[in-house]
Amino acid sequence: MFTSRHIPRLASLATNARFFRNPTCPKADVIRAKEVPVVSFKDGERASVDLPIDSPGLDPVIPPGVDVKQVAYPLAPSNLKGLTPTLKKFTLHGKVAVVTGGGRGLGFNMAQALAEVGVKGIAIMDRQQDVGEAAAKELSEQAGVDARFYAVDVRDGAAIDQAVHDISDHFGQIDVLINSAGIADSNIKAENYGHGMFRNLIDINVTGTFLVAQAVARQMIKNKTRGTMIFIASMSGSIVNYPQEQSAYNTSKAAVVQLTKSLATEWARYGIRVNAISPGYMDTALNRVPTLDAQKKIWIENTPQKRLGAVDDLNNLAVFLATDSSAFSTGSNYVIDGGYTLW
Repeated sequence: MFTSRHIPRLASLATNARFFRNPTCPKADVIRAKEVPVVSFKDGERASVDLPIDSPGLDPVIPPGVDVKQVAYPLAPSNLKGLTPTLKKFTLHGKVAVVTGGGRGLGFNMAQALAEVGVKGIAIMDRQQDVGEAAAKELSEQAGVDARFYAVDVRDGAAIDQAVHDISDHFGQIDVLINSAGIADSNIKAENYGHGMFRNLIDINVTGTFLVAQAVARQMIKNKTRGTMIFIASMSGSIVNYPQEQSAYNTSKAAVVQLTKSLATEWARYGIRVNAISPGYMDTALNRVPTLDAQKKIWIENTPQKRLGAVDDLNNLAVFLATDSSAFSTGSNYVIDGGYTLW
């Protein structure tokens, strides 16, 4: 245990630390090799080559070619016979999914992923009639699924109940829920945050998530469906973002993570699994505005992978959590952030 009498000794050690340095060792920040010599031996013959080193850059937000419009390609039922037992667990043939906020962005891309692994029906819930209807049409055309769009606000409990009841009646079941609807208010200091704005964000991100989950769970319990739910939270539920102030958003996503855990314990008795995905900084359309350019440079610099997430980076994780490949996972929060929260 250190006491005040140790302070002079510690100061002395710090002062004399320079004597333990190797004066011949160059500083780490000046080590910059231009090539890597490689020597190989085969059949007694020696060969050598120098590998040029490319300087890493930080400019690409995402790898070239990734930020393009994706098209869903469904897995034909006839191909199921050729899949191994492991790969079959990553399919959803004959299942029905509900995706809130599925009209565009991450929600729509995850809906496409579900279509690719075999769902027979998808219900999109979104407040925006035009984008929601277009999304359902695109899913049907691309993957041949029975796609329905419901123009509902996740804050409207009665409308949600009616929509979920209709989905269950139409498809006969609900197997998967992806709760992706949400909003973000950023760059607002806490002392200046409007009361109405704060309540509205919490109502959409937290109350809306609960109302949809509750309505879907009631149908799953009624039909004795061993379903799966995926809540889209955020790494902001576990950290405080920098440099932007967004106290309400951070609070709402922390609540979504805790709601995930709470519902997972309550509904496990019915065979319903509830997990959360917590993305890091994503390169979505909402982030592609000039006012965020400076902040995005900071986000990228502080992300080990040196990029923002692509719009389809959540797809495989969503499929994993929606299928039997994650049968023993419930109440977990999966952070997918390019390593941002490691630093």
